[in-house]
Amino acid sequence: MLDAARAGADRKAGYSLCSIASFYFSACMVCGVNPRTPMSQNVDPLQKYIISAPGINATFIPYGARLTNLYVNDKNGNPQDVALGYDDAANYLRDDQTVHTYFGPVVGRYANRIQNGTFTVQGTTSQIPKNDNMGNDTLHGGKIGYDQRNWTVVSANTTSVTFSLLDQAFEGFPGNVITYATYTVSAGPTWTSRLVSIPLDEHTPIMLANHVYWNLGAFVDAEGSTILNHTLQMPYAARYIEIDNIEVPTGAIGTVYGTPFDFTSPKQIGRDILSATNGCGYNCTGYDNAFILDRPRYSGPEATDLSMLTLSSESTGIRLDIYTNQQSLQIYTCDNTNGTIPVKASQQHGRSTTYVEKYGCM
Repeated sequence: MLDAARAGADRKAGYSLCSIASFYFSACMVCGVNPRTPMSQNVDPLQKYIISAPGINATFIPYGARLTNLYVNDKNGNPQDVALGYDDAANYLRDDQTVHTYFGPVVGRYANRIQNGTFTVQGTTSQIPKNDNMGNDTLHGGKIGYDQRNWTVVSANTTSVTFSLLDQAFEGFPGNVITYATYTVSAGPTWTSRLVSIPLDEHTPIMLANHVYWNLGAFVDAEGSTILNHTLQMPYAARYIEIDNIEVPTGAIGTVYGTPFDFTSPKQIGRDILSATNGCGYNCTGYDNAFILDRPRYSGPEATDLSMLTLSSESTGIRLDIYTNQQSLQIYTCDNTNGTIPVKASQQHGRSTTYVEKYGCM
């Protein structure tokens, strides 16, 4: 999972938060399109909205403003679905009541963890339901976060779809917040995600994230069944946020040089992953860390002119570049997946069923 669009702060009422992330793929394909869909507030939350442009085809559902499929071409010109999820949209409902993988949605009002489920803003303390680590913290906005909400379809056409959600102090967060998620595809091929949140009446913390799980190998062969052979580079991520054994930030900032967390130069993910112990929580081996993006001086602090992350797979030849106006990227290497969830039919390439193994996505 790559949280490529995330931002957090105490937001004043009327001041919007805008998070932009563009995902550039090195493949090319031409897909069909959908007719224009008018504004609607009473749509089926599991209805699929397909948008496409030369080289890219993406499917979303209103439940969680969620990406369910994303197709680009591999090195042989074959379309490959590089995002994890389910064929039957109803499985997202079942997933949320069981393993709760957070496949593909917007997570909020506050992505990641809040220690003890409590915080104080402007002298007022709020208590949010604790739903993680045996009740020691709040994860992704509480028991019913943005990922489990039925978003409104504001507009949809052949290349773009916009969802909105009115958060009326959900889960005990202060104040009302309106959020818009606009997804657009274009030639390149490129998928652009724009998240805009506007607190309407109170100060409140807001931190949103696109919670997409990627496998650019698309499970086409043995090497493509995990992300260990993916090559990752984050040239401006020389620092990361240190966490405790339940993955709550300690307040310390670590440097990546000389550690398994150094991806400032291209490196296969599997090269040092077995040395990355307890950096993703107690008894955990792998990555689940927020990397700080320190852009060079010639680039602005929220500029989108430079690729913040490059990821590629030799199995398919597919390459992903991420451009974002955000200050951090969260990298999670699916350290806890255990081979019990089958991949989608579009990702089944052998005679036997393929499952999402440990390190099967990121």
